[in-house]
Amino acid sequence: MEVKMVNQKRFRTHREGSPWASGLLHVFFLVMCVFCLFPIVLVLIASFTDESILRTGGYTYFPKIWSTAAYRYLFIDIHQLIRAYGVTIVITVGGTLTSLFISSLVAYPMSRQDFPYRKILSFYVFFTILLNGGLVPWYLVYTQIIDLRDTIWALMIPGLLMNGFNVLIMRTFFSNSVPISVIESARIDGAGEWRIFFQLVLPLSVSVLATIGMFTTLAYWNDWFNGLIFISDSNYFSVQYLMTKALLNIQFLTSHTENANSAKLISEMPQNSIIMAMAVIGIGPILISYPFFQKYLVKGLTVGSVKG
Repeated sequence: MEVKMVNQKRFRTHREGSPWASGLLHVFFLVMCVFCLFPIVLVLIASFTDESILRTGGYTYFPKIWSTAAYRYLFIDIHQLIRAYGVTIVITVGGTLTSLFISSLVAYPMSRQDFPYRKILSFYVFFTILLNGGLVPWYLVYTQIIDLRDTIWALMIPGLLMNGFNVLIMRTFFSNSVPISVIESARIDGAGEWRIFFQLVLPLSVSVLATIGMFTTLAYWNDWFNGLIFISDSNYFSVQYLMTKALLNIQFLTSHTENANSAKLISEMPQNSIIMAMAVIGIGPILISYPFFQKYLVKGLTVGSVKG
């Protein structure tokens, strides 16, 4: 008994490592975190820096003159910005939940060895990762056949609703982390496939659902391309598309300064700080939500990323 306790203590000590090594690792990752935060802090400071300082001295962590002109310029049409935030939140939440539901429904049968069409379905999903129809057929399907233009579905369905890579990660996670004995026991107790899926498989797969949910949330939040292609009604503008549109307008005015009014407008506009302010407005909410997913991210990726 005593020998066993000594071996267990040595095993724990071997796993935990020495305090010095653990301390160095903590210091190393703290330094890495600080370096990762530097660009974000610089963007935030630049958004509150006076435009004249940015033009003459460039970006700095200690500006001599602070200004909120960029945010005042962006908040001129505050109602449009709030509406765009609402559209982005709706498509991000709705699209992520729908995508998780569809992806898990596709991935779960692929993980079951007794599913007769498992290989065909796996090949189909893998094929869509390698090849696609191209931009023109993709556009024609969503505009001429389904006709999603100027609807909220145009921001949610095309290209983002299901990703083959995410399906493969979920399939591998289901295969490695959901014991087949649990499924067989539930079936012996009389549970059907839907009940097994919703009451056993999904509760055991929180980490991979959170990981894929994080990927999907980022994809929806950062998407501006669908808005550019399918949306012309300002009621359906998302935040990212609104920011992209403002940036394109600034670039257009900058390149067409022959007109006296345009030249005067450009000279009064805080161009550089506006770009930084747009970045702050765009990334703010997603940075706040990231810590809620972080604890599941590593486990979901390491277990689900082993292909087979």
